Amino acid sequence: MKKYKKISKLSNNRFLNLFKLDALTDKGREFEYFFVSRREENALKMLTKDKRPEGVVIYPIWKEEPDKIVMIRQYRYPLDDYLYELPAGLIDEGEQPWESAVREMKEETGLCLEVYQGGDKAWRNPFFMGAGFTDESCSTVYGYASGRFGAEQMEDTETIQVFLADKQEAARILREEKVSIRAAYLLMQFIHSDKEKPFSFLEM
Repeated sequence: MKKYKKISKLSNNRFLNLFKLDALTDKGREFEYFFVSRREENALKMLTKDKRPEGVVIYPIWKEEPDKIVMIRQYRYPLDDYLYELPAGLIDEGEQPWESAVREMKEETGLCLEVYQGGDKAWRNPFFMGAGFTDESCSTVYGYASGRFGAEQMEDTETIQVFLADKQEAARILREEKVSIRAAYLLMQFIHSDKEKPFSFLEM
């Protein structure tokens, strides 16, 4: 049974738009359902049924000290507060997730990312962000970060502080700070990772 009658686009923004469904319950009752998407109306995932990611989150182990991870503390307008996160960003047209990760790492932190290709492919699958309100999905890219911290390429709409966290600091952040859910789950992996083989948890 098709559970909607019509899709209406309610905004016209470059990055994210609001859509309204004339939705149906299992019993056929009509009601309005609202969600946001980064896609155009004819490419919404409810139509295409694909899971191609719109974004990436990066798991960047510090190459010189593999018991540390690169994190960011970023101002988020909907919260009017800072959120602890891992570097992340949108995938540009024609990019592969790993290419986006390398670009975003440089833009947000000034650092270079050496992408780790090992482990089971399932860990790099796109996963959905919050299907109650968006069709957006995101892939994770793992790798080693190196270089010099810098904000030269950061957009003026972004307020980002870059830092290294060891396992003790990662645990403190999880206990005490506001953290994005993507960063939270990856930090849990980091805390239990092996310094000598920091990506061994990717093996199944």
